[in-house]
Amino acid sequence: MTMRRLLIFGPPGSGKGTQAALLAERRRLAHISTGDMLRAAMAAGSELGHQVRALVEAGDLVSDELMLALVERRLEEDDTREGFLLDGFPRTVKQAEGLLETLGADRAPDGVLLLSVPDEELVRRALARGRADDNESTIRHRLGVYRRQTAPVLGFLKGRLPILEIEGVGTLEEITERIERELDAADS
Repeated sequence: MTMRRLLIFGPPGSGKGTQAALLAERRRLAHISTGDMLRAAMAAGSELGHQVRALVEAGDLVSDELMLALVERRLEEDDTREGFLLDGFPRTVKQAEGLLETLGADRAPDGVLLLSVPDEELVRRALARGRADDNESTIRHRLGVYRRQTAPVLGFLKGRLPILEIEGVGTLEEITERIERELDAADS
């Protein structure tokens, strides 16, 4: 089975977005970032975009239903027919259930890429970025939130989809090579 429909998971600072963009380009997959989708919906000024803008401006999270609607709409676009890489979605079990139901058996994801990086390395990377809001306490809080939100999603997906766990420590090229090796092995 060729893995052409993928989900990518990784904690903040794992390099997930960078690897997703590289992988999508190399394998000619549509890179679907929920953050990009939210910004695009707001810029388009659609009814959905207005709903998203109101939530974001109020500092609220976008609901599971709204996120599912955005992702469903995006997955209907032509560039996803040959494959896609979902980056940042699903974030809740409800979103995962909705995604699998929406896609059905014929378009269900082929697998999950999980970038694993030790917390100490994630903290080191985040502190090295030098952003004003990146202090050790804030970074560790974000990691805790990720673990609380993501563990149930991965638990739900385990047994439903293959989960390819990739060590996310090393150079950009080394990590990319590990991902490619795992996908090639799964494809054969």
